Amino acid sequence: MEKNRDFDKWLSTMTDTIADWTYYTDFPKVYDNVESIKVPLNILNSLIGSKNIQQDFLDLYQNYPEVLKVIPILIAKRLKDTIIVKDPIKDFYFDFRKPNYSIEEYVMFLEKSGIFDLLEKHIVSNLVDYVTGVEVGMDTNGRKNRTGHAMENIVQHYLEAAGYVLGESLFKEIYQNEIEELFSVDLSAITNEGNTAKRFDFVIKHNSTIYLIEVNFYSSGGSKLNETARSYKMIAEEAKTIPNVEFMWFTDGKGWHKAKKNLQETFEVLPHLYNTNDLKNDILKTLK
Repeated sequence: MEKNRDFDKWLSTMTDTIADWTYYTDFPKVYDNVESIKVPLNILNSLIGSKNIQQDFLDLYQNYPEVLKVIPILIAKRLKDTIIVKDPIKDFYFDFRKPNYSIEEYVMFLEKSGIFDLLEKHIVSNLVDYVTGVEVGMDTNGRKNRTGHAMENIVQHYLEAAGYVLGESLFKEIYQNEIEELFSVDLSAITNEGNTAKRFDFVIKHNSTIYLIEVNFYSSGGSKLNETARSYKMIAEEAKTIPNVEFMWFTDGKGWHKAKKNLQETFEVLPHLYNTNDLKNDILKTLK
């Protein structure tokens, strides 16, 4: 590792994205979700352009009660969610898995939520296509998780390229009690005397040193970044009290430009604080 690294110079190498081709939409997941409800959606397609939609729906429900379970996705909600509606008369808590109101009240929901309008006015021509679009939109909520997984994949790639072998000298998503058992080491100094169930993204064994590794990426600012930097600063200082154990943190993202003060404080006490640019420049080869 380069001695006396310049923090501002290092911060300037933070990347704005680690998005790969699959980051923006998980299409296989979208297709699977739609496929699982394609039959009831096609049954509901029969209501498109209906001239008497309330009665037609009631008749449909009598023969195919399973159509009720796909109603939530038509308003971009999941089946597991209780849909709460505050009405001037009373509050409703609609359950679409196990109906908890009369079918007439569900018909009221379909009318007042705009679903009947969507169908009878022929605003859409096919609910399977419509729900595919809804699923794409809802999948954007998963981008935050995909960013975290993408950063973990990047780090794992470089660790394995450096010669660490998964299950031998490289371990993924491992709790402190498992680390203690695996390496016969006492980590109580960084786990509040064992009262905190701390999990590390990776652990590597390099010569006689055990490196506890955390990984994350922040594309935007927020209080979470300051909290993370302070937490990892504490872990870095506590790890120094444990023989043959060191803490390593891989992070990146332009979000750190809005939280540089706390990051710099951690940078000054944590020698092994790296970003993806460091990985590209073979920082792992400098480990002693």
